Amino acid sequence: MRYFFTIAYKGTDYHGWQKQPNAMGVQQKVEEVFSTILNQKVEILGSGRTDSGVHATAQVFQFDFLDNLKAEQLLYKANKMLPHDVALKHVREVKDEAHARFDAVSRAYQYHIITEKNPFAIDQAYFFTQELSIEKMNLASEKLLNYQDFESFSKVKTDVYTFNCDIFEAYWKQEQDTLVFHIKANRFLRGMVRAIVGTLLDVGQNKIPIEDFENIIKAKNRKSAGRAVPALGLYLTEVQYPEDIYL
Repeated sequence: MRYFFTIAYKGTDYHGWQKQPNAMGVQQKVEEVFSTILNQKVEILGSGRTDSGVHATAQVFQFDFLDNLKAEQLLYKANKMLPHDVALKHVREVKDEAHARFDAVSRAYQYHIITEKNPFAIDQAYFFTQELSIEKMNLASEKLLNYQDFESFSKVKTDVYTFNCDIFEAYWKQEQDTLVFHIKANRFLRGMVRAIVGTLLDVGQNKIPIEDFENIIKAKNRKSAGRAVPALGLYLTEVQYPEDIYL
């Protein structure tokens, strides 16, 4: 039987989601705990990777098992063994052919910025003190919905078959003491959100006009865009699937 688990993690002390030979990823932590509980080698498959230092409030991974232990019991036992910065949130049974990565219809990210020093937001938001025009950043964000090729915001050394993404929403919102960038798309390129945010901050500081932001998209050249902001402010917040994959 196949199950989709939703997991949250603080990415500060991990080299991303994906397990690696010489660094600790969140995936490896989960596999080690599941292996201990089930007394067998375990492999899980995530909906996608997150970079080193990036957080997640709702990453999804698939796991197949035929053990007598119920999925809810596995979740409960695993949460007792996982480190404090990793938490399984819930689990749902899916069809055997369901795929955590390829069946996802959308993914959503948030980028968090604080403008006042906050010791409780260390490693969880980008401390940025320059004055920003949220109105201009939102006008520029709307331009993203008019395009599909986002090579200008992709890491240069990346192995992808296309730079095309369908962006469904992109906007900034002040949420209490945090400025949050919301973005949802069918897929994302490596480093894409952080590069978009860095470029939008240039717009908000009046370093580049909105028209130039649109020209950066059209350029299809990473050198045309702004810097990538730090990973510590980025969160994977949602992975959506069609309802018909669930049992």
